[in-house]
Amino acid sequence: MDKNTIIGFLLIGLVLFGYTYLNQPDPSQIEAQRKYQDSIAAIEHARQQAENKEIAAQEEAMTKLSNDSSSVMFNVLNGKEQFITLKNNNVDIRISTLGARICSATLNDYKDQQGNLLTLFNEQDEIVIDKGRRSETIGNTMNFTIDGKEHNIYTSELYFTPVEQSDSSVVLRLAFAEDKYIDFAYTLLGDSYMLNLAIEAHNMEGFFPSSTREMRITWDQLMRQQEKGFTFEQRYSTLTYKLTDDDTDYLSEISNDKENINEPLDWVAFKNQFFSCIMIAGDEFNDVTLKSDTLNEGRGYLKNLSVEMYTPFDPSGKVATDIQFYFGPNKYSILKDCNELAINGDKDLQLHKLIYFGWPIVRWINRFFIMYLFDWLTGWGLNMGIVLLLLTIIVKVVVYPFTYKSYLSSAKMRALKPHIDAINAKYPKQEDAMKKQQEIMMLYSKYGASPMGGCLPMLIQMPIFIALFNFVPNAIELRQQSFLWAKDLSSYDTLISWDTYIWPIGNHISLFCLLFCVTQIVNTYYTSKMQPTMGNSPEQETQMKIMRWMMYLMPVMFFFIFNDYSSGLNYYYFLSTIISVGIFIYLRHKINENELLKKMEAYYESNKNNPAKRSNMMARLEALQEQQRLLMEEQQKRKNNK
Repeated sequence: MDKNTIIGFLLIGLVLFGYTYLNQPDPSQIEAQRKYQDSIAAIEHARQQAENKEIAAQEEAMTKLSNDSSSVMFNVLNGKEQFITLKNNNVDIRISTLGARICSATLNDYKDQQGNLLTLFNEQDEIVIDKGRRSETIGNTMNFTIDGKEHNIYTSELYFTPVEQSDSSVVLRLAFAEDKYIDFAYTLLGDSYMLNLAIEAHNMEGFFPSSTREMRITWDQLMRQQEKGFTFEQRYSTLTYKLTDDDTDYLSEISNDKENINEPLDWVAFKNQFFSCIMIAGDEFNDVTLKSDTLNEGRGYLKNLSVEMYTPFDPSGKVATDIQFYFGPNKYSILKDCNELAINGDKDLQLHKLIYFGWPIVRWINRFFIMYLFDWLTGWGLNMGIVLLLLTIIVKVVVYPFTYKSYLSSAKMRALKPHIDAINAKYPKQEDAMKKQQEIMMLYSKYGASPMGGCLPMLIQMPIFIALFNFVPNAIELRQQSFLWAKDLSSYDTLISWDTYIWPIGNHISLFCLLFCVTQIVNTYYTSKMQPTMGNSPEQETQMKIMRWMMYLMPVMFFFIFNDYSSGLNYYYFLSTIISVGIFIYLRHKINENELLKKMEAYYESNKNNPAKRSNMMARLEALQEQQRLLMEEQQKRKNNK
């Protein structure tokens, strides 16, 4: 690093320090900010107090009604809670007669970390959170609210009566009188993960105002930690929704978030890394408010998710309110098949978009290449570690032509080193740097080499590299699958672990991550040996050395980033890097640069009287260099004239 570079860094540091010092808030600004925060807190406190008073008034009114036998609400406010289980081969759904709410969902084909059947949520999920001046108990709730003339219906406070029941269906009746009631009919669809709910009123027109055309739905859920790695699982868990006639979107995965949606929605989903609870509109959801609060590690829950929205309701009972639920795995084929079970058969639910496969071009690679290849290999019944090995090899075979072309382009420029050394000797002065660069570019053009020839093949390979980054953490097939020392390829493997969290490494060291980073250093060593000379000046060579050292530091950064990632992903990157190093060593021995130079010279001799047309990129580069050379000469003339 030369003197000018050091001075430049010092000046940048002084500018940053000065900017920070001059822009720090003065005492009056700090006081104003404090008052602003206090006012916000006071407003929130007042809002919460008003809400608590409203709830208390509502509870008091309901208590009075529950003791008044002449009230139309008397029957539904008094009762005993019962639990009804609907089941098929895939899922068990528990429904309470208090509120006709779904209070638990258990999957029969998946296990939790303790080896028990995996429960997505249940009525016992509950934690206390501190909100400064007060504490609040949160848990799983589901409530349907319909505004009445004299009494509003809050289903979570009312008792329903089972009137029809089988293993896979139940009709729960909210009976205000013998001939005046609202039915909640739940039906499991075959051996799927789909549950239908039909809400239908009978002779209830006089209970509701003539303007009543909708009901409000509130749904809150504590998202359970299902996997070993809390941070990694939390990063892949979010509240996702789909806009009607549009694409899906989601709230922040890493911070608290809230959003009001004025457009109609087809569905909302409480999405975990590998499992989801989805509420699907038969018609549409409107005026939706979504909220996601992240939780700290150690409580057994990742996030607290909530949604409030409206959906059509017909008090006359002529049209039922249809809603569907999905409680199951985030598996592409299963989610895709849910369209066949949709209430509205004309609507494409696109539930498979819950699985994030990356940006469009990356998503296409995953959907139409990686996923089919992975499913094909998985169908052989092999261990998932072997599947990832074969997947890596096949991907490397597919991209090998691009790798070969990239290496050959670099080898051509290295083979021309004797000619480049001669050009360097011809232009030793700094002021002749542009002439030197132009002559080097002409040399490349004459011998059929291109400094850009290795870039395009590398760019073509990059989307595949990113595609696997998105695919592997979403592959539920890797969940709880062991390989070598890794007990679960969907979570991190552990070489060493400890109790205390240490930033930025966490509380463990992943061996696959360590191997991946070590092989990255080896790969950097070999690729740096491949870099061709470009006739750089001493200053440029110094900068290139700094860049090479930065490349060696990248694997160290990778370790802190990927140490918490799934062992399957680190294993794939380890294999991919090992194979890349092997390919480079193979090509290094296969392509003799002296023989390559002879071929290039023969190419030049045979084409010097009929030069090949230069590529557009080369022509542009030469034109830019010529413009820069002329500009520098003009500046030098002006300087000499002074």
